[in-house]
Amino acid sequence: MDDNKDQVVRHSGLSRLFHWVMAVCILILLATGVTPILGAEFEWIEPHWIAGVALTIAVLIHIVRSLSPAKIKSMWISISDIKEFIAGGGKVRGGKYSLEQKLMHHGMTGLSLISLITGWLMLLKIDTPFWQRDPFIFNADTWGILYVLHGLSTLFFVSFVMMHIYFSLRPEKAMYLRSMIKGWMTKEEYNENHDPDRWETK
Repeated sequence: MDDNKDQVVRHSGLSRLFHWVMAVCILILLATGVTPILGAEFEWIEPHWIAGVALTIAVLIHIVRSLSPAKIKSMWISISDIKEFIAGGGKVRGGKYSLEQKLMHHGMTGLSLISLITGWLMLLKIDTPFWQRDPFIFNADTWGILYVLHGLSTLFFVSFVMMHIYFSLRPEKAMYLRSMIKGWMTKEEYNENHDPDRWETK
């Protein structure tokens, strides 16, 4: 940041890298998983499972990086968060992440885990460089449940991604999009939208 006192670091370069890697993987997974249903004809299975493996690796690394008490606390949703959000009419000077951002994060986390777990189990049904397919490893009812869960998580993923993109492009949220690209927000934006007692910056 060149020691610019008018800027506050919000996301490190590594955090931004993981965000965009996961974003690209999710978009590839949605494109290769949904467009064939809509009638597009192409070899989609291989890029789909490769993107799934890449997303799995990125998610696991992200989980390990997020295990520090400070990072867990910054994403923790408390009763006081909800009460303050309601009392303030949605305008709250919270910590590093707002209630909406926490809810979006937890929703994406849940959908990611459902998609990845069911995806890995479904991957046993196709040939990969790591194993030969075994379509009979589960009975028909179990396969049906896996497909339903994977499909439902995909539908919700589409909605969540649309909401995420919509809110990130709103003018009043431009500082958050900039911080995910360049890593920083201005000191004025920090003071207006965040409580220094809840988010102590360096």
